Amino acid sequence: MIVLDTSVLSLAFRRRRRGAGDPPTVAALRKLIADDVPLAVPGIVLQELLSGVRDREQFRRLRASRAGFPVILAQEAHHVRAARINNACRSHGVVCSAIDALIAAVTIESDGSLFTTDLDFQRIAPHCGLKLAGLLRKDER
Repeated sequence: MIVLDTSVLSLAFRRRRRGAGDPPTVAALRKLIADDVPLAVPGIVLQELLSGVRDREQFRRLRASRAGFPVILAQEAHHVRAARINNACRSHGVVCSAIDALIAAVTIESDGSLFTTDLDFQRIAPHCGLKLAGLLRKDER
């Protein structure tokens, strides 16, 4: 299973497109969808995606756009693992937000790979066994 991060969904559904084509990350997401690869969204990612949207219509459109992706709601085990991930990162001098730790935990507990453009996950992954999928591109963040 591929777990989708906020950075990918934001590129695909929130940002206004400038120019002719999709960014490579969006094209890769479209291919995953077309190939019927199992995709899911952590609940906290859904919250991040919808946060800060001022327009009701855009909020409705964003909410509907992710309707095809199952939402993984965090359980106690996810929060415990997130705390462990955060502690492991800190012990190695890596800054890890609580939200990123929870996204990593949900992905690991789901035996998935995280599709993200957020380079913070590259620093987190070695300390918790997080598998990364997709493109990590600075120019698309």
